[in-house]
Amino acid sequence: MKDYLTELFGLKNKTAVITGGGGHLCGEMAYALARADVFVAVVDLREEKAIAVKERIENAGGKAMALSADATRKEDHLRVFELVAKTFGHIDILINGAGINAPTPVLDIPVEEWHAIIDSHVTATLFGCQIFGKHMIERRKGSIINLSSASSGPPLSKAFTYSVAKAGIKNLTQNLAREWAPYNVRVNALRPGFFPTEWSMKNFITPEREKAILGHTPMGRYGKPEELVGAVLLLSSDAAGFVTGAEIAVDGGFTCMTI
Repeated sequence: MKDYLTELFGLKNKTAVITGGGGHLCGEMAYALARADVFVAVVDLREEKAIAVKERIENAGGKAMALSADATRKEDHLRVFELVAKTFGHIDILINGAGINAPTPVLDIPVEEWHAIIDSHVTATLFGCQIFGKHMIERRKGSIINLSSASSGPPLSKAFTYSVAKAGIKNLTQNLAREWAPYNVRVNALRPGFFPTEWSMKNFITPEREKAILGHTPMGRYGKPEELVGAVLLLSSDAAGFVTGAEIAVDGGFTCMTI
């Protein structure tokens, strides 16, 4: 009986690849998986961010590698896959967490910004799923976790292109879950509420907006990055063996709030 939780949720000897792994949320996910005895490939456009997460993991006794890659380039995903597969032979978990944002009003959005945001979320997620999903299909097992958002629907104000992109992530997740379920490859999405970074506090969240956000969040506060960890460990593990196509809200009740 004492080993029940370990058997149910155990991730020992699994390998995970996390794009956007140097970021505010995905960095915490990488650290959590490493603490669960997962080897973690931390992938980020900003190599210094990936290295910082890798060093945090190694300082805690975990195993990690840091890789620089542009998630909007399919060839970069392929390069990462080949490096990780060569080192560990297999990839069990993929977290597609890359993405950018901008607060530009809709009438002022330049086409370059539109494409950059859509590509960083939707195109990057598609490429990750194509490259790593093929490997998982061949192995007949794997878990893919995409990063949706409270803005995937209904959309949030001041995040027009980002909201469109996150709606696309939700749809892509459900499409792939249906397609790949026969191969025992699970595809799910996390739907974080408000976990603000210093950048978002500066560019998105005015005192008035903060009041509106927290007033619409039954728990009355922002989330902490470590509060996403439980959902990530669940979706990564065999305990979630019948969970696919889901969008898991971790938002303090934001999604269920009306009046």
